Amino acid sequence: MKKPLTLGSLLLITTALIAPAAIAQTTPAQSDAAAAQDEPQEETVEVSTPGGDMVEDIVVTGRYIPEPVRATPEVISVLSTADIERTGEGDIAGALQRVTGLSVVGNGFVYVRGLGDRYSLALLNGSPLPSPEPLKRVVPLDIFPSSLVASALVQKSYSANYPGEFGGGVINLTTKAIPDEPFFKMGVGISGDTETTGQLGYTYYGSDTDWSGYDDGARDVPGPLQAAFDSGNLITEGANFTARDMQDITASLTNAPTTVLQRNSQIPANFSTDISGGKSWDFGDDGQLGLIASASFSNSWRTRDAIQQTSSDPNLEGSLSRDFRAVITDNRIVLNGLLGLGAEWGDQKVRWTNVYIHDTIKQGKLSRGFDLLSLDEDTPVIIQNTGWFERQLFDTQFVGEFKFDDLSVDVRGTYANTKRESPYERSFSYAYDSSVDDFVNNLTSPGQSARIAFSDLNEDVYAGGLDLSYKLPTSMPITLSAGYAYTKTERDSVRREFRFVPAGAPLGPVAQERPDYLLSDFNIYTHNIQLTETSGQSGAAAYSADLEVQAGYAQFEAELVPSVRFSAGVRYEDGKQSVTPTDLFGTGAGSPPTRINNDYWLPGATLTWNFAEDMQFRLASSKTIARPQFRELALQVYQDPESDRQYFGNPFLQDSTLINAEARYEWYFDQGQRVTIAGFYKKINDPIEAYGFLAGGDTLQTSFINVPEAQLYGAEIEIQKYVALDNLSDMDFFASRRLVLIGNYTYTDSKIKFSDTDTVIDSFGNVIPAANFFAPGRSRPLTGQSDHLANIQVGMESTDGLSQQTLMLTYASKRVTNRGPIQGLGVQPDIVEKPGIRLDFVMREGVEFLGKEFELKFEARNITGQRYEEYQQAGDNRVDINSYDVGTSLSLGVEMKF
Repeated sequence: MKKPLTLGSLLLITTALIAPAAIAQTTPAQSDAAAAQDEPQEETVEVSTPGGDMVEDIVVTGRYIPEPVRATPEVISVLSTADIERTGEGDIAGALQRVTGLSVVGNGFVYVRGLGDRYSLALLNGSPLPSPEPLKRVVPLDIFPSSLVASALVQKSYSANYPGEFGGGVINLTTKAIPDEPFFKMGVGISGDTETTGQLGYTYYGSDTDWSGYDDGARDVPGPLQAAFDSGNLITEGANFTARDMQDITASLTNAPTTVLQRNSQIPANFSTDISGGKSWDFGDDGQLGLIASASFSNSWRTRDAIQQTSSDPNLEGSLSRDFRAVITDNRIVLNGLLGLGAEWGDQKVRWTNVYIHDTIKQGKLSRGFDLLSLDEDTPVIIQNTGWFERQLFDTQFVGEFKFDDLSVDVRGTYANTKRESPYERSFSYAYDSSVDDFVNNLTSPGQSARIAFSDLNEDVYAGGLDLSYKLPTSMPITLSAGYAYTKTERDSVRREFRFVPAGAPLGPVAQERPDYLLSDFNIYTHNIQLTETSGQSGAAAYSADLEVQAGYAQFEAELVPSVRFSAGVRYEDGKQSVTPTDLFGTGAGSPPTRINNDYWLPGATLTWNFAEDMQFRLASSKTIARPQFRELALQVYQDPESDRQYFGNPFLQDSTLINAEARYEWYFDQGQRVTIAGFYKKINDPIEAYGFLAGGDTLQTSFINVPEAQLYGAEIEIQKYVALDNLSDMDFFASRRLVLIGNYTYTDSKIKFSDTDTVIDSFGNVIPAANFFAPGRSRPLTGQSDHLANIQVGMESTDGLSQQTLMLTYASKRVTNRGPIQGLGVQPDIVEKPGIRLDFVMREGVEFLGKEFELKFEARNITGQRYEEYQQAGDNRVDINSYDVGTSLSLGVEMKF
């Protein structure tokens, strides 16, 4: 006689196998069971994931466990439409910040459990979602309006139906396919903050259409320079270009509109507008067609009055090598568009989703300070920069989800194109000359220069997949599933850099002229000022990159004994990645190419025990990978406007592998109310870490290395509770009001591990002891990892209509942004940032006016006035790398519904 399967034996199985993510479909039998138990009604949540329709007839005893949570064996969090609206956020990034273990960095980049962007994966309707910022892996989710997102699923435990690049977790956004009822909305908003609006900032003219985020052609590469690019020659005076040729090329550049930095003492307020609508039509006996569309436009300003310092001493002692005050003004213009078409008939569903995003930052910067490596402390320097960083994403995808009795078939296909263009990156440096009591720029002396760069990046992504699942005709509910996925990414990137150099007589008094006069046509021809190309001096001027991934998986899910579900699967993934520097000038020189060809078996398993009504316990384990990104591999300099820092890659990077484990307890004690507690562990082999180093003139730059190993463990807790307020008073106001209490906290401890004999390879192929990248006696957490993340929401809402008032407190402890930096033979303390505590208030109120429905929205952000601080600390010695006041922002918006 066979022995019964025990919980202990199931726990042993989980160490060897792995798991899928499956969203169950409710069957008539389940519906009857739920009705018999008088299960409370809950919001239907629409979720579209790879192989999402995999499990049927898995009956749980809990009455209040939300359907998406009980239907999947994985560790997930799901924000429904109502959850997203409650946060009051206009975009999905802000809403996701309230999910346990998630943090938002910069402009809407969402990290799972504090891990960096290479460990976070974003999908749209289960398909790959490239970033409109191609120099980052993680997608800035603040570009997605929350009104068009049906759900946001965060899965923290791996399952084989997802791509193998799964570190901290995956964020899957599902757009609305067929609206429940026709709708049309229009909204406008205005906002500002105490550090920017009405304050001093710096900007420049650019072109007539800069306000739209599109250049009118003023920044196009001029004909003479384009012809020189096309020649395939290094652009400098010599055999290929005469002095007159170089003068003509230099004079062809757009001058004053891109060089004259102007004071603006009254930076304007931010404004935004959006429009969205949807409609459905019936066809046949049970079919529906749906159309949903949206467009939004925003024009916002941000000024950072920053302290930017560096020290050349390992212990940060003595005088600073660089000490600048920089005022940086960003004008960010974002245009989003989404068009979705969907159809449903019976159990079949198809959707075609198209996304367009155009995101531009127009940046002006003025810095004044000292550079003691180039000049003495009595010679201050003024540096001005103007930049135009234009990013664009177009993504079209098709998803078909079909059911044929016990067989489910999912078909997905995606094409996406991303671009990043940065023409006319200009920099001018003037040094003080006591003999004339003025700042001068003769274009040759220390601290005196003029530079310009043109960057162009294009990336195409092709992806497709097929997922099958079949419910076996057995008494024990068992579903088998399998799938195939293909992804092809191709990138071309070029960056051409130049310095302006006078080949004629000394400039004399001309050196005192402002930038546009300094580089006027008169001076170019009189003083023989020429462009001289410096492209590729610190890396590749151009490169081509390619990543091809083919994957197949198989998995199963079964209720082996009542209330115990087990899912396991394995994914085979073959990846071929290359980055090839382009020899633009036929010299045969350049950085080495990268070739990474690896294949992996990636298993994972999850056990879910519904051991009591409304309670679940989960165990999960898996193996996953993290590939280096193109920008981390390419030895090409690029300027990041957010960190105001230059980055370049390391062609010697390799893949990282991760071993993951998690245990989780969930108690759903009432409708929509819960307590969850989890513990997790990760071991990462060859993790990729950002490290800083001080380049010429002690300019801080960032690159990447594989360190030997990292381990992290942690715990998280989440509580959500509603308290009815009808007992407080007999007033009608309280009759339908309730208090909303939501809190979550995540603790993570991470540490880089290496031995005395371990080595790493830097960007130039040098083999260096790993210990050289870490200051002795200091902790070694993973970059981007906060030990503590906490979110608290206290709000009041009406259950009868739209009326919400919410206070939100967010805390993230300090985290490392860069190892080092390395200076000479010494290593300095890590560079850390301090997000600190932020207090926000959001109020949403629905009103009726002239027969129309209006939604009024008021926000107060960063009420605590938390500063942004990025710094180094060694005892009492502190160096502020990039620190500035953020200020408190206020916004007011109104949306009209038709």
